[in-house]
Amino acid sequence: MNIPSHSELQKIMRLVRSIVFPAYYPNRDFSDQILRGLLYSQLSTVMCKACEGGNQECVGRTADAFVSALPELQRLLLTDVQAALYNDPAVTDEAEVILCYPFVTAMLHHRTAHCLLQLGVPLLPRMLSEMAHSETGIDIHPAATIGEYFCIDHGTGVVIGATAVIGKHVMLYQGVTLGARNFTYDAEGHPMNLPRHPILEDNVTVYSNTSILGRVTIGHDTVIGGNVWLTHDVPPHSRILQQRAVQSPYFANGEGI
Repeated sequence: MNIPSHSELQKIMRLVRSIVFPAYYPNRDFSDQILRGLLYSQLSTVMCKACEGGNQECVGRTADAFVSALPELQRLLLTDVQAALYNDPAVTDEAEVILCYPFVTAMLHHRTAHCLLQLGVPLLPRMLSEMAHSETGIDIHPAATIGEYFCIDHGTGVVIGATAVIGKHVMLYQGVTLGARNFTYDAEGHPMNLPRHPILEDNVTVYSNTSILGRVTIGHDTVIGGNVWLTHDVPPHSRILQQRAVQSPYFANGEGI
């Protein structure tokens, strides 16, 4: 049984990174044919099982389609870098964002994985997303739809579910969860893959450790404060903050809360 190779997928991602950021990750060995060959090999392990031993034309078409999509992939990722430059006053220049910020690695993997998923590739997109998750602590399902000029500051602990939809110019901070509130089951008791994660419209900012759960819509130009638990729609131009902390008297004799 053929199975995908993590080491070969890592080579593919290094080549994609060198295409997207050639000034920062030059690769003398790069060519479209080398990338296509590596991708073809890995696609062959998960696609066209019914025609195994045949010409596997669908694998070649998919590899070609991915290579053709690389310019758009580069454009999107460069907008993400610009978003960090715009949103983070600690940034000194583009090089710092590309070389140091974990969300760039996470988005490089996500936009690659999302492209492959749209091309009908099974398994490999999820493997790519989990590779980034392990390295950065940012967990983005490859099916999530994310617009341009997206930025995650710090990043650790961010979770974005499969059916989440994120607009343009959205900013998330560490610990944010865009998750599901519950599941719908079919007649046999299996969870159904229905829309169940939030929609964030354009120009939304979500601060640290906030959980937005369910198929709710956060209207454009909204700011959600930190440590908020949100399970309802929010209209555009809103400001959502947590309740003030309640001060309690000191505990005595080992009492807890």
